[in-house]
Amino acid sequence: MRIVISEFISLDGVVQAPGGPEEDTDGGFAHGGWTHPFFDPEIVGGAFDEATAQADALLFGRRTWQVMAAAWPERAGDPFADRMNALPKYVVSGTLGESDLVWNTTLLPGDKAVARLRELRDTPGGTLLVMGSPSLARTLLAEDLADELRLMVMPVLLGGGKSIFPADGALRTLELVSTVTSPQGVNVCTYRRPEAR
Repeated sequence: MRIVISEFISLDGVVQAPGGPEEDTDGGFAHGGWTHPFFDPEIVGGAFDEATAQADALLFGRRTWQVMAAAWPERAGDPFADRMNALPKYVVSGTLGESDLVWNTTLLPGDKAVARLRELRDTPGGTLLVMGSPSLARTLLAEDLADELRLMVMPVLLGGGKSIFPADGALRTLELVSTVTSPQGVNVCTYRRPEAR
């Protein structure tokens, strides 16, 4: 399988709480919902829709999974929501148990997650899509498990917050595969590792 990370991201590399004010206030983050002024259904919405249409399964960290699992099942009846609800999901967590799982989800225990993700990546299949989940995305990049980054770069500086990028000093070269600019100034950029599948 290919692991693809899809993120709403600010110019200064912040991915925290793109959807709403109470989504993730860790560290006193006060800009939740910062993507709303820049969202357009054609370019940004289309990129999000395309990523999920190409996904064979979804991969989340615990916090993002809990937010998504609480929201999406209630939206059944919309084609996008129906696709989100139908896809198999994986959640990486050291605190969730099997009895906590809903929303067509398989648990990847936190202490075994990297090894299990290496196994999943080596199995036949299509795309394993990561949305949000900054800690998980950072780990995937640090462990060289991400094959592709789809970044929706919003024209805003947030001055601090969670990032997906490892701070380990390692050089990682990517190839720009495509970029599209929305009327609101969002650059939707797809990057791949040179050796990515």
